[in-house]
Amino acid sequence: MDGVSIDLGTANTVVWDNESGQLFNEPTMMALSFDGGRHSDVIGIGHAAEELLGRAPDGVEVVRPLRDGVITDLETTRRFLREVLQDIAPTWWQRRRLSVVIGIPAGATALERRALLEAAEEAGIGKAQLLPEPVCGAIGCGIDPLASRTHLVVDIGGGTSEVAAFGSGGMLTYRSSPLAGDEMTLALYQYIRSEHQLVVGERMAEEVKIRASADPNPTMVVEGRDAATARPRVVNLSPEEVTEAVAPVTKEIFSALAGCLEDLPPQSVSDVMAEGVVVVGGGSLVPGFGKSLEDAFGFSVLMAEDPLTRVAVGGARCLANPEALAAYAVS
Repeated sequence: MDGVSIDLGTANTVVWDNESGQLFNEPTMMALSFDGGRHSDVIGIGHAAEELLGRAPDGVEVVRPLRDGVITDLETTRRFLREVLQDIAPTWWQRRRLSVVIGIPAGATALERRALLEAAEEAGIGKAQLLPEPVCGAIGCGIDPLASRTHLVVDIGGGTSEVAAFGSGGMLTYRSSPLAGDEMTLALYQYIRSEHQLVVGERMAEEVKIRASADPNPTMVVEGRDAATARPRVVNLSPEEVTEAVAPVTKEIFSALAGCLEDLPPQSVSDVMAEGVVVVGGGSLVPGFGKSLEDAFGFSVLMAEDPLTRVAVGGARCLANPEALAAYAVS
């Protein structure tokens, strides 16, 4: 293993290797213990940390190193990256020899990019390069980043939604929105409370959002606390209600896409009309998203298979394509 691709997302982190495939795919969460008011030992990361969310004992806190796709705490991010990499490359020497591509929001500032590179270096990575996540996601779906035709991709992550147009080895335009998967979860939480008078936890709302995309049943059972009596209660929720609940967030993402289209020259718009729009990211799994996008803009929508891993897969493919890596790498 000479190199890996890391999609360090607000909600999930995916690590991919071209030879072995998926090496890590777990929530971007870390449980830390307290010692004298300061974070001390790492209790667990990923699923182990998620299990403690909302039920952590005294002296333990579950943290998310990233917010809106960028680092909020450099030290926490460094520790999280180090814990992830120790499972993949146990020794310091192995980590120093790795070539690593890390996805980053297309709209990240120079300071945010520098913070991620510093976190990677302090975690023991020898050589890290940054690539725009929307471009990686499209490459992970089989798009040729060096082709002369313009491609448009929508990447709905946990903390940000991004729409980017690219082709001929360069970015043409992009739009970012802070409304993404986390805001969809919040909107669903608020909908369940207002429409069904049921209070659910953050994790339950997230689970309902995910189940709605895959559950073949016409309704889902949601457990929570009655808002009036505080007693346990269950309600039945339909996928159509989930679509209705997240509609305000969906509309904002569509506004970002419309802004990208306005920036493009007519020939590029023709390319998009002919090729369709590629959609990646976990937020795209909400019921009816693809159809709503087609209805709103009138062109074909290519929904990625396994959308959570496409950014990491695309980054790994760029490691094997030096020309594409040189064309889209940012510093």
